[in-house]
Amino acid sequence: MESCFGTFKNELEMTEYENHRAALAAIRPYVAYYNLERKHSAIGYLTPAQFETLSRPPK
Repeated sequence: MESCFGTFKNELEMTEYENHRAALAAIRPYVAYYNLERKHSAIGYLTPAQFETLSRPPK
């Protein structure tokens, strides 16, 4: 989790937002990118979403 926050700090501009809603509107697209598109070396160059899917036990 620390890596996730470090990446957010490095890749997102440190911006002061008008309110909570404005902050969420700006940050949500990056969180989606981070989880669905950005490959992570620590999990075999998969996205977190791919890793989670592959890690689930079969039903």
